[in-house]
Amino acid sequence: MFKLDNNLLEELGLGDLPAEQKNSMLQHIYETLEMRVGMKLADQMSNDQLDEFEGFIDKNDEAGALKWLETNFPDYKKVVADELETLKTEIKGTANKILEASKNQPPQPAV
Repeated sequence: MFKLDNNLLEELGLGDLPAEQKNSMLQHIYETLEMRVGMKLADQMSNDQLDEFEGFIDKNDEAGALKWLETNFPDYKKVVADELETLKTEIKGTANKILEASKNQPPQPAV
């Protein structure tokens, strides 16, 4: 499908982020994408479907949730791809600001 990795950051113009900020940025992209896709799909679900899907989420059953989506929303991968493209466009538009802000942050201590 797609990978959230250094290649994506390079594509977005964020390849020069400090190493410790790259992981944070990838996590932010993942969480934002997950939220947007979830909202888009939830808008298309009936109340019963929403309850059923939330049951998988509440149990942390990622495999079950994925299988449910594949069965009930076979086009969900297109929704993911479309939302990712939208997010990438937004990030590319602010990449310079993100890089500038990263230069002004003190290095984070290793944990």
